Amino acid sequence: MNLIDWESKFESKISEVATSDDPAHDILHFKRVVGLAKQLCAREKGNMAVVVPAAWLHDLVIVPKNSPLRNQASRLSSEKAVEFLKTIDYPAEFHDEIAHAIHGHSFSANVEVKTIEAKIVQDADRLDGLGAIGVARCFATAGLLKRPFYNAVDPFCDNRTPDDSEFTVDHFYKKLFKTAETLKTQSGKLEGRRRVEVMKTYLSALKAEISDA
Repeated sequence: MNLIDWESKFESKISEVATSDDPAHDILHFKRVVGLAKQLCAREKGNMAVVVPAAWLHDLVIVPKNSPLRNQASRLSSEKAVEFLKTIDYPAEFHDEIAHAIHGHSFSANVEVKTIEAKIVQDADRLDGLGAIGVARCFATAGLLKRPFYNAVDPFCDNRTPDDSEFTVDHFYKKLFKTAETLKTQSGKLEGRRRVEVMKTYLSALKAEISDA
């Protein structure tokens, strides 16, 4: 069975958990991450047999961002993914590396990624949190959590510590810009820099629009 045939099984499985209830983690998110992972894998000469299933299944167990179990999500996903791969007879020789790539992709899990494939999957997922789509996902999540867009007194954290548990724009300063600095592959870093500029342009436009409010 070639990788394209396997992918239909991966997509079918992830469709069980990727619902429209959370636009930041719907099926389109997974498709974007897979697309990015394939691009990075080709440029960084990784193993598609590890990268592709790991990218499809990286959030097989979705834990809400405000849950105390959030830092366990990638471990739970890796375990669930291997269970699934066994049921469809995906080659066992790749299971451990796939599990590592899934476990290591999460920002909150703080796992050291040791293979180029894990670095690729981590970069692909983090890149989808940056740029224009990152802005969209950030505000989609804010809507689900019923979180205000910005602090009325100091919207852009000029004179205060960012608190993204309270304000959406704070998330750019608390996490997103820092995430861009954690990208591991050369290809990922290059794309990350481009996406950061997109976010900075957005914030500049937002500042101009709300400055007189």
